[in-house]
Amino acid sequence: MSGTTDLHGGFHVYDTTLRDGAQQEGLNLSVADKLSIARHLDDLGVGYIEGGWPGANPKDTDFFRRARDELDLRHAKLAAFGATRRAGVAAADDPLVAALRDSGASVVTLVAKSHDRHVELALRTTPAENLAMIRDTVTHLREEGQEVFLDAEHFFDGYRANRDYALEVLRTAYDAGASVIALCDTNGGMLPGWVGDVVHDVVETAQVRVGIHCHNDTGCAVANTLAAVDAGATHVQGTINGYGERTGNADLVSVVANLQLKLDRQVLPAGLLADATRVAHAVAEVTNVPPAGRQPYVGTSAFAHKAGLHASAIKVDPDLYQHMDPAGVGNDMRLLVSDMAGRASIELKGRELGFDLSGDKDLVTRVTARVKELESRGFTFEAADASFELLLLEEVEGARPAYFEVESWRVITETRPGAEALSEATVKLRSEGVRYVVTGEGNGPVNALDQALREAIGQAYPEVAKFELIDYKVRILDQGHGTDAVTRVLIETTDGESTWVTVGVGHNVIEASWGALVDSMTFGLRRHHRG
Repeated sequence: MSGTTDLHGGFHVYDTTLRDGAQQEGLNLSVADKLSIARHLDDLGVGYIEGGWPGANPKDTDFFRRARDELDLRHAKLAAFGATRRAGVAAADDPLVAALRDSGASVVTLVAKSHDRHVELALRTTPAENLAMIRDTVTHLREEGQEVFLDAEHFFDGYRANRDYALEVLRTAYDAGASVIALCDTNGGMLPGWVGDVVHDVVETAQVRVGIHCHNDTGCAVANTLAAVDAGATHVQGTINGYGERTGNADLVSVVANLQLKLDRQVLPAGLLADATRVAHAVAEVTNVPPAGRQPYVGTSAFAHKAGLHASAIKVDPDLYQHMDPAGVGNDMRLLVSDMAGRASIELKGRELGFDLSGDKDLVTRVTARVKELESRGFTFEAADASFELLLLEEVEGARPAYFEVESWRVITETRPGAEALSEATVKLRSEGVRYVVTGEGNGPVNALDQALREAIGQAYPEVAKFELIDYKVRILDQGHGTDAVTRVLIETTDGESTWVTVGVGHNVIEASWGALVDSMTFGLRRHHRG
């Protein structure tokens, strides 16, 4: 029986985040996590989602059970991953093959050995029996009505060691009814030229539909995948955000974005690639692995510009320093204000924040000089847009918003034998003509100050109750000075609808934290009162 899919049929985008990606060190997904990620991947429009290995992993077995009732996929098919039958056992009698058969998945992806040395040393069987295992398992699952893909494990290494046997493995699976044969660079050691040559030979010689599965150990997983497609592969496997064992798998978003935006191949349903940034970040939230800011296409820094030279060019035409319109993947261009900033950077950043500075050269010069002076003292505005907006307001309007006026603040930390240290802060301020003196307690001095400040302001502005500090970063800037070194603090705050970041600097970590807290409250109040 020949393969069921035409060699030149529709292109496959196959995601293996829930199985291969989940093997990443430190990544542990619950069944609920996997269901959530599957929904996000379906939003992106991938054609196949590999859910895991039912029968070998109880969590994956449960995933497929729950998926039948809880997943309503619009674009993707679920694939169950598993191995060929054991040596000497009929496929119909192998319990792990039965788990694949009973998973409810319409597609089964079988992993099989294509490297003769692995057959003999890992499977402890003969090359002939390995072929029989492949043929029997594919045939059995096809007769049960499931589509079968084959992952040819360690294919490229096996091809180099024994080309004839590696090709025979592919042909055996395809003749038994496998729709696609994915060539796996399991060790991740290949380079693009090598992959292209091998895939071209396979397509020409074996006459099977070829897929590609690359790991990133040489940093070439995406490039290797594209080389395979250029050589004739019509099925690509990868993971969202490049998750995976060791250095990860091919980043599926980079693969599909390159194919679709650079090579004009429509590999996802129309319009869905524009959701890529949201999906990548939403999955990162589920995995609890912070998204990489420098990730191609969807990273927060992917279209961020810092140098004044870049900003000057972007002011004329954004395409001069960007390889594409970031909206194509749902991302945005960002202008970073820093000590490298020139006048153009300040103008563009002001426009981004709603200020037209183009007609006031003196103002732009003044703001640029002030940013550079503050950054020389340790401030950073590229990561603290909220503090920069307050600085800009001071220069444009002559003063920053004055929702409250601080008279003084102090904080003490007390320790008692056998008890944890307790911090107490007192804040004195005026707001709306009323003087407030408030004491707050916390599990640290910054927490105590935060509690006292928001309680005092909250008596005049109840909306402060919505503000929540969600991230707090401290960096020692001149470590050679020891305990009197300058400290920079970044605080991220949310009101439940959006977030903002503020910065404070001082020789005292509490002083630096206080500056960032005051900016945070001021910015949040301005946002609420402005709109």
